[in-house]
Amino acid sequence: MDSIKNAANYVSESIQGAASTTSKEANKNVAKDSDAKLTTRAQAAGDAIGDKFDEQAHDRKADVHKEAAKH
Repeated sequence: MDSIKNAANYVSESIQGAASTTSKEANKNVAKDSDAKLTTRAQAAGDAIGDKFDEQAHDRKADVHKEAAKH
């Protein structure tokens, strides 16, 4: 039963990590957009940094659940 729970958690964390990656890339594009306001670009850059931390956290958690599901 624990391996099923860990597998489900792995899938969940993988999806959340992918969503953070998508958000990070979108924010990076806004931050690079020279037509956007400076405040918008700065906010997007900050959000991209936060998304990167979220992405890494979800990826680490997914790896832990993946390994736990194997045992």
